[in-house]
Amino acid sequence: MIRRSIAAALLSIALVGASPPAGRPLVLAFGDSLTAGYGLDQGLGFAPQLQASLRRNGLAATVVDGGVSGDTSEAGKARLGWTLDGLARKPDLVIVELGANDMLRGLDPALTEKNLDAILAELQRRRIKVLVAGMRGAPNLDPAYVARFEALYPVVARRHGAALYPFFLDGVAAQPGMQQADGMHPTFAGVKRIVTGIMPAVKQTLGN
Repeated sequence: MIRRSIAAALLSIALVGASPPAGRPLVLAFGDSLTAGYGLDQGLGFAPQLQASLRRNGLAATVVDGGVSGDTSEAGKARLGWTLDGLARKPDLVIVELGANDMLRGLDPALTEKNLDAILAELQRRRIKVLVAGMRGAPNLDPAYVARFEALYPVVARRHGAALYPFFLDGVAAQPGMQQADGMHPTFAGVKRIVTGIMPAVKQTLGN
């Protein structure tokens, strides 16, 4: 809890002044350690690599890292408001990547759905486009639990008219060289694979 509080405080400092020039898209990667670049050197995580990829593809976007390691969907819900208010302007897109820590802790998927529902409702109220990054359950969990957990992402996205990228770790999970020694967090090669996979959905949701 203390570590997450420190990470959240540092995030609030980093958000100050995080704004691209007028007319250029602002994207917020709002998630947990998977978007925060856990275990990677600065600049090698999801947000900076997505920004670099967008710019290579002719879209001069700024991608802000709004990830806090260890965050559950409930923790994300609690900090959503001040995260958005800490930006210099309203983002054009928020990528919501939360729920993996709920699953790893065995939390009721109904609670995860409720928290994500509240997050998307607030983003909808602020008229911000959303791309929901889905997650899959660990193979060692009860199949019934996994089915309920995986099903909540398309349900929540559909309920709020949000775009859905079905599995954030597609092509990374259980793939040699794509995950760090902990078997959960992506290596730099894994991050690049994530960015390649999600790029079309990001561009489409932005309207480019």
